[in-house]
Amino acid sequence: MSFSIARTIRHVIAPNHQVSCSWLLWQQLTAGLRLRGRSATRESGAFLLGMREMDRARVLDFVFYDDLDPHSLDSGIVMFGGKHFPKLWTICRERKLTVVADIHVHPGSSGQSGLDATHPMIPTPGHLALILPRFAKAPIRREEIGIYRYLGEKKWNSISPDRRKDFFHIGF
Repeated sequence: MSFSIARTIRHVIAPNHQVSCSWLLWQQLTAGLRLRGRSATRESGAFLLGMREMDRARVLDFVFYDDLDPHSLDSGIVMFGGKHFPKLWTICRERKLTVVADIHVHPGSSGQSGLDATHPMIPTPGHLALILPRFAKAPIRREEIGIYRYLGEKKWNSISPDRRKDFFHIGF
């Protein structure tokens, strides 16, 4: 049996969360998304890597799309080439992590576009896609983060704004 003070504190603070991420990692991720968005002129994104434990996921690292596919952001929107997935799987194996979600930014709201809905980054039922509004400009409240669970067959379940704070924990 493993014991973790941080895990115990997370369970007390956010007992119903499905995904958690440390505050420091979140700050690094959002700063990187803003930087790669070139002063809010284009979308950017990343794969969130971590570990799953039953029905919960812990984000421990990330890989930006353009680190895998250097041309994925060239058009202004995310266009990730499928031939670059083997690099992602290699990174996951090396770090002993798995993809727990993907994240990208939109210029306006965090609503899912038609392109997002019909082209999931990982088309596996249960996969999570997160969308940050305003090109990830701070501050970003959790209620503003679009959270979508892929159901398969190009269908999604949207986590409602009033549930997002409990669903996605940023902290310990």
